Amino acid sequence: MSIILPTLKKITLFILVFGIGFTALPVMGASAAGLSDVTPPPVTLPDNSRIENIWVRAQNIYQREGDRLAKAGEFINAAQILINKANQKGWDTSLVQAALNAFASVIPAAQAAHDTGASIISNHAGFDAAGKVIDRTTAINTVKALVQVLKDTRSAMNGTGKVLRDAIRSFRQTHRSGQATSPTTP
Repeated sequence: MSIILPTLKKITLFILVFGIGFTALPVMGASAAGLSDVTPPPVTLPDNSRIENIWVRAQNIYQREGDRLAKAGEFINAAQILINKANQKGWDTSLVQAALNAFASVIPAAQAAHDTGASIISNHAGFDAAGKVIDRTTAINTVKALVQVLKDTRSAMNGTGKVLRDAIRSFRQTHRSGQATSPTTP
């Protein structure tokens, strides 16, 4: 009996350890969900509202730019009248005249760069007549083309409008009534 008892304890301990170890192992095989699922994922259409908004904004900027270019002749005439009046008073208008000449010289190039945008807007490739995207890739290319026209027009102006505006503002501040009572003498 003395040999049976320790052997029985060993067998019981072995079965107990084996049973606990066996319960830790998975009984069934596991697989990833959806392997046998053949339904395609739902198709989500891209949101085109951002492209449509950019298209509208670019057209508005193009229109304002065109209005300013159309009024450039009137602006040049008004600035020239200001210069002529100042010259009659004997004031130095050389900076304003130089800025006006530079501004007037770039208007034809800016107008030529601006005019290319008219065909882009009239064709509105990738957009329907209401400005809604019908072909995303083409619409993106159309928006990029119009934005490039705006950049080219601004580049053709070369900052001359701002220089002229600053020159006129500086001239007016210098020659306000009461500040410059006598003309500058050379």
